[in-house]
Amino acid sequence: MFEMCVYTMGNRSYAEGTTRLLDPGKTTSTRDLDVVLGAESVVIILDDTKHVWEKHRENLILMDEYRYFSSRKLPFKSLSELKRDESEPVLVTILEVLKRIHQLFFFDLERDDDLMGRDVRQVLKTVRAQVLKGCKLVFSRVDRNKRRWKVAGELGATCCKELDSSVTHVVSTDVGTRRSRWAVKHDQIQPRPKNHLIKLIFPNKFLVHPRWIKAAYSSWKRQPENSFVVGC
Repeated sequence: MFEMCVYTMGNRSYAEGTTRLLDPGKTTSTRDLDVVLGAESVVIILDDTKHVWEKHRENLILMDEYRYFSSRKLPFKSLSELKRDESEPVLVTILEVLKRIHQLFFFDLERDDDLMGRDVRQVLKTVRAQVLKGCKLVFSRVDRNKRRWKVAGELGATCCKELDSSVTHVVSTDVGTRRSRWAVKHDQIQPRPKNHLIKLIFPNKFLVHPRWIKAAYSSWKRQPENSFVVGC
């Protein structure tokens, strides 16, 4: 399904060792580990560092850096401190994304054999834009960070500046802001006079931490909002 090339700023032995771990049967990797991107329209790059791919951002799937041992860079306990490994390995998650991209790229090839006219970068955009499709976001105390706004847009969310009944998520780091309180208020079930329970005319609203967007971007799927509660 794929041909794998390994590019590293380290030495050749490091690249070869990495290749043996990822592809012990040597079924997908090439012997040539030199920097050969080939046609940009058919190449996907997996890396945890984006600045080295400035010219190929549209080909890049940005990965979370794997950190098992404790580090000052981690704002939370490491996996070694928690005495467990990843519950959902990153490479396993990304493999499912790659399979989806592969399927879409080669879709209906029998009727349309113009493979050279296809571009995997457009497929990447299409798949990524499905992640938060249908979500409408308002930012509170974090709306100055244009990068989050841009990332949410790439994931298919609609970002706006004002609250209205169509907003589904308030993204904030402070539960006490006006917008945050609005989200909390309209996510409650209110009593009706005859002891019936009805939801407000507003659909469910979610108050989420900005990390919710980052997690969706890294995992390529919408994450449970209750895992990104503000203040926790």
